[in-house]
Amino acid sequence: MSTPRLEVRDIHQSFGNQHVLDGADLSVEPGEVLALMGESGSGKTTLGRIIAGFDAPQAGEVLLDGGVVAGAGTFVAPESRHVGVVPQEGALFPHLSVAANVAFGLPRNSGRSARVQECLGLVGLDGFGDRRPHELSGGQQQRVALARALAPAPRLVVLDEPFSALDASLRVEVAEQVTAALAAVDATALLITHDAGEAFRTADRVAVIAGGRVVQTGPPIDLYDRPRTAEVAAAAGWTLTLPGVRDRDAVQTSLGRVPSASIGHDSGVDRGDLLIRPGHVVVEPTGDETLEIVAVRTFTEHIGLTIRLDDGSTIVVPASRRSGTPFRPGDHVAVRLTGAAAFLAASTSEQDSSPDTESRGQR
Repeated sequence: MSTPRLEVRDIHQSFGNQHVLDGADLSVEPGEVLALMGESGSGKTTLGRIIAGFDAPQAGEVLLDGGVVAGAGTFVAPESRHVGVVPQEGALFPHLSVAANVAFGLPRNSGRSARVQECLGLVGLDGFGDRRPHELSGGQQQRVALARALAPAPRLVVLDEPFSALDASLRVEVAEQVTAALAAVDATALLITHDAGEAFRTADRVAVIAGGRVVQTGPPIDLYDRPRTAEVAAAAGWTLTLPGVRDRDAVQTSLGRVPSASIGHDSGVDRGDLLIRPGHVVVEPTGDETLEIVAVRTFTEHIGLTIRLDDGSTIVVPASRRSGTPFRPGDHVAVRLTGAAAFLAASTSEQDSSPDTESRGQR
């Protein structure tokens, strides 16, 4: 088994009385792009700063290629870790040309100019060397920042929310360009982001951080289809959480009986939450059902329908925008759930207090 390029072991970090990291563990293999995903305040940026060497952890260890660079009485300075950093807004030097920005961390030798041109070509900016940062678009500035990070051939690149300052229309395009550049040199990278779409498009694996700990790591499809916690499910995309009771390979919910794939605690536990994705939901207009649409909201990928159930409670379910059905408040609909949704079993202690079919709505 190869030595991980990056290992983070039991990292703790607090600011005053606020515990930001509470035993965070992480591992990145050589040549891998791993996305660290979490909400604001989850500790992902703090962990990135500790990995890069900008902050020292209060407890725990950081290892690069098996060697300790932080912890156990050791602290290696950032400039000696060979870790490249791409910050949120590029942080280019405004008084320097593009080429000078890329060359900033390179030794002054005969190969310097050639390396600068190689890295600019890698990010699709051939011929931009003489320009100043203010003459570039936001996406171009981020690609220059990546070229600067890659120029010294670092053993790890940390990208901290690198596309957050870009317009939505540019994010996908720039992310694809950055992914291609990283792959072209077989770079090892840690992408810090709050955006599931960005993480899933870019990374080989995704790690979700919540409560100061990494709660699940795996290929994007695993986090989407088999989340281990409700927090992971919500982080990975739109989720309707329905409490239910399992009977063999199906779960009885407020929307009927749904096939399920069991995930979570004790396999003998029968109560828990069914985690419904948009692909599991079929909404059909009908005049015979008692389910009434209370409100309609339009999202990018689907329409969110607030529906009143028989017991008077409401849930938000998605309907395809391609169905051609003009759903309106007051319409009556039938809701069918298809496919095997993930069932997150409750712990034994939770069963006594969990209602069978109470709806918790959208997360």
